[in-house]
Amino acid sequence: MRFRYIISAAVTLAVILAYVHYPSAAEKKAQIWTDGGVSSSANFNPMQGFSALVKQVKPAVVNIATKIERPGQRIQSRRGPSNDPFDDLFRHFFGDPSFVPPQKRNSLGSGFIISSDGHILTNNHVVKDATEITVKLSADSKEYVAKVIGTDEKYDLALLKVDAGEALPFVKFGDSDQLEVGEWVVAIGSPFGLAHTVTAGIVSAKDRVIGAGPYDDFIQTDASINPGNSGGPLFDISGNVVGINTAIHAAGQGIGFAVPVNMAKQFISDVLNYGKVSRGWLGIGIQELTPALAKSLGLSSPRGVLVSEVHKGEPAEKGGMKQGDIIVRLGNKEIDSVGTLTRTAGMTQPGKTVDVVVIRNGKTMTLKITMGSEETKSEVASSPTSGASAQVLGLTLGELSKRDLAKLPGGKGVLVQEIDPSSTATDLRPGDVILEVNRAPVSSVSAFKAAVNKIKSGDSVLFLVLRGSYYFYSVVQKP
Repeated sequence: MRFRYIISAAVTLAVILAYVHYPSAAEKKAQIWTDGGVSSSANFNPMQGFSALVKQVKPAVVNIATKIERPGQRIQSRRGPSNDPFDDLFRHFFGDPSFVPPQKRNSLGSGFIISSDGHILTNNHVVKDATEITVKLSADSKEYVAKVIGTDEKYDLALLKVDAGEALPFVKFGDSDQLEVGEWVVAIGSPFGLAHTVTAGIVSAKDRVIGAGPYDDFIQTDASINPGNSGGPLFDISGNVVGINTAIHAAGQGIGFAVPVNMAKQFISDVLNYGKVSRGWLGIGIQELTPALAKSLGLSSPRGVLVSEVHKGEPAEKGGMKQGDIIVRLGNKEIDSVGTLTRTAGMTQPGKTVDVVVIRNGKTMTLKITMGSEETKSEVASSPTSGASAQVLGLTLGELSKRDLAKLPGGKGVLVQEIDPSSTATDLRPGDVILEVNRAPVSSVSAFKAAVNKIKSGDSVLFLVLRGSYYFYSVVQKP
């Protein structure tokens, strides 16, 4: 069940790359977070609290104020033209009701300095649509106008730059992959405009999916986070940044979420070195491996992610991946869900060759696949039409024309026209195309019926289905 969450700047998350400034040679820098920092070297003492840590890292945490201005615009009147002389009199005293005046809005958020030359990391939603961005330091309350170097809405991250004319204190990055549930963490930010507020708590969970987008992978913490905290750092007890505070649960207290800092490392490197965010791309369609699907594929338990489609000419096909493969590992990451595979592939550098472990027909094998780029992915489309029809397993199936069959892989398949309410084919919809029955292609309705007739009553039937532009597997119980 998806729950609602709130982001501090009262702006909703989107799922596309919004803005990237192509860096100059002077701006390019490989990994600016490895230059050191102001992290605390003091051992954490629960009797003394976090005072030593806060004292050292606080100077690198900043308050971000933004101004958003929207020009006025004229809207279409519902009334239409009027010759009423009182209309002119009304406009003279009260203005034109069909004109929306320019709008101005201010918002507050947080951020933190990651390099001595003034690079600042924050959330994208903190600075989105801003016409002016002002950064205030804690040490001397100096204010600087910041420019946006790059943003990414999928990760909800933004990289800013200020020219202070002097070296600035900056934080050190940690390793969010090594973070353990139950560890102490400290959040610093500007909730409700209260600059440099410090709160502490523990890591409540990792790898949280909150419905924010395809790359959901949040750290959950009970360190108090409120509107205005967004973009601020989440520190471990060594003073290393492990997350970027981003969202809170709308219906509860003590439930906050932070973007893992390892996602930010890739974002920063991509923006500074390439002028854009590059995410790895396999070129496959995938779905969760349910117990029913696992059983139909001869597996004792659901493990990994099922490959429902392999795009022609894409990296996965070139590396030898097949439809029906089950991906259990990509690189060094165990794959246990669609989300895990999506995030792991996305965070893999395009052009890098990785080991992908798959299960095929009950056998485990390792494929070497050179990752492509998400930006160059291809799209697959199909729009089948129907001919003659027949009913099988509560499905009204139709023949496809030769023209439509020519568009399908292997030139075979049958069209789902209607679904009886009593049918167990609950995953299917009218317009779906069934390509295979128990891993065997079906070229016609009669071939479909013949394949189903061979299956015993009570056994499951595995379908490969094409819906629009994507493929998936579905299991139906034969009565």
